[in-house]
Amino acid sequence: MTASETDQQLVQRTQRGDLRAFDLLVLKYQGRIAALVSRYVSDPSEVEDVTQEAFIKAYRAIDKFRGDSAFYTWLYRIAANAAKNYLVSRRRRPGADATLEDAEVGQQAELLADVGTPEAVAMGEELAAVVQDALAALPEELQSALTLREFEGLSYDDIAAVLDCPVGTVRSRIFRAREAIDERVKQQMSGESGFR
Repeated sequence: MTASETDQQLVQRTQRGDLRAFDLLVLKYQGRIAALVSRYVSDPSEVEDVTQEAFIKAYRAIDKFRGDSAFYTWLYRIAANAAKNYLVSRRRRPGADATLEDAEVGQQAELLADVGTPEAVAMGEELAAVVQDALAALPEELQSALTLREFEGLSYDDIAAVLDCPVGTVRSRIFRAREAIDERVKQQMSGESGFR
């Protein structure tokens, strides 16, 4: 791979049967995909398996990739779906992917859980479930932008490149995602216990 060879060029080489080109894509993205999968799957050996499965699925579907989005975005969706499918097959729920603001809420929930009362533990679990459900309910473009920012640590410019959209759109999507999650949590908060 030359320094100027892009993901799109590597994809095109792979589509023509060049397995070395796909190997280069795997080497480039395997760490990031494994990090994504590890947010859903806690067992390190299972993370490896699900990551490998994601790349296998991507390879099998590479002829369908047309470059309408960035390769990483396409691969990211495949890996996220592979992780979710793994959890469904194991009858587990995904771990709570949350924004930094939600991490603060999570810290508050941990404080409540430290109290040790059954009510506090239940409230913390319910809050985590509300945040997870709110994140899962977001439209794909909002979910992707928020995840790339909060979990991948990408800058707004990098997210714009990955999602192939203007920086202003990225900022808007992240804002809307945070607002939607915040609103969902606020809707659940009421009554003496703090939740409905």
